[in-house]
Amino acid sequence: MKLRAALFIVCVPLLSSWHRAGAAEPSAGNQAAEGIVSARSAGAKGDGMTDDTAAIQRALDEAGQTGGRVSIVPARYLVKGSLRIPAGVTLQGVAEAPVWTEPLKGSIILATGGRDNEDGPALFELSHSSAVRGLTVFYPEQIATNIHPYAWTFHLQGHDNTVENVTLINSYNGIRIGPEGNVRHRIRSVYGCVLRRGISVDACSDIGRIENVQFHCHWWSAASVGGNWDAAHSFMRTNCEAFIFGRTDWEYVNNTFVYPVNIGYRFIQTKTGAANGQFSGIGADEAQVCVKVEAIQPMGLLISNGQFVCMHGDTRIPVVIENTCRGSVRLVNCAFWGPNRQCVVSHSKSFVSLSDCYLSTTFGGKNKARLPLVEADGGRLQVRGCSFGTDEPAIALRKGLHHAIISENNGVNGVEITNEIGERAILSNNEPFAPPSKPGSER
Repeated sequence: MKLRAALFIVCVPLLSSWHRAGAAEPSAGNQAAEGIVSARSAGAKGDGMTDDTAAIQRALDEAGQTGGRVSIVPARYLVKGSLRIPAGVTLQGVAEAPVWTEPLKGSIILATGGRDNEDGPALFELSHSSAVRGLTVFYPEQIATNIHPYAWTFHLQGHDNTVENVTLINSYNGIRIGPEGNVRHRIRSVYGCVLRRGISVDACSDIGRIENVQFHCHWWSAASVGGNWDAAHSFMRTNCEAFIFGRTDWEYVNNTFVYPVNIGYRFIQTKTGAANGQFSGIGADEAQVCVKVEAIQPMGLLISNGQFVCMHGDTRIPVVIENTCRGSVRLVNCAFWGPNRQCVVSHSKSFVSLSDCYLSTTFGGKNKARLPLVEADGGRLQVRGCSFGTDEPAIALRKGLHHAIISENNGVNGVEITNEIGERAILSNNEPFAPPSKPGSER
């Protein structure tokens, strides 16, 4: 008992002092010592009229001496230039949820730099172990009916940098990772309208993560930010490429969505290579192409629990795999619906697999062209355990396809298969095709 009492007497003042230190809000005089620097104390006005670029940069540079946080309290900060986030520094606003209020509330950055110069410095240039959190970015000079190119809002290079709890009201180009070498980026809870490009990843050599990202034109529709739904919607569906992946090794992408869009997810070859990774719970709605695979690494791409809808343009094919693709593409438990012309078209030189997917077109209506929902003319194809929800031909195995396994599928009229490769196709345990009694009707 004496030992316990002695320990209690010693611990109480230590715990009390720890709570006092943690609870106290640093004053202007001791902010640097506490690891927090106020942008206001560095001279930022936050009145929406004074250019606060230099003042915020002073605060960032001060925090960069030891590492720490620069606090952006609720206000409107006009930034006419570019801000460099030093290594080990976080630029921190107050938002912990997407900002969709009229008028805008919280820590607001009014950005005017980079107009008509996509290759200029980004609004935020992040280096090693730096972060931007809790901010809303709005470009007040961007007009929905006269959209101009702008530089990227974020540019990440180096290792272990983070963008989190950020709302992009009307960015032309959102977040660029690379093409400088980078590893372990973290993009989390980013929302808003991106007009031309959303997130572009390249030269990542070690496991990046993109989680809880949603892009659509709603954020720029409010009158308080000069929004015009029709103009923003039209521009995005014609021009926007939401997620672009060049070289990235084992990228993990979870719970992402875009509406509307030209190309939802695009996989390309760059000077540093191509991508591989796991993509779960991803979606693209009112797209021209939801997923376009031009190149990936041999181990390839796994997409699970995706939902894909095409509505506009001449293509209207959710998944297109080009003949330049030499890596594996696997789709598991994905849903295809809406007025698609087809669902998956593959010209791949490698492996393509669909498992436990639901495929349909035209909201159950008519596809007058009677195009097959799945069509392949290259590489090797597997379609297993899938359901074909509308009465178009299910699968076409075209000349040029090296081998196919089509098994255990069903459909509203059975599974109609066109086989142009003969014995190189294994067809087994599929629901027999039975044409409906009336054209276009379901059994």
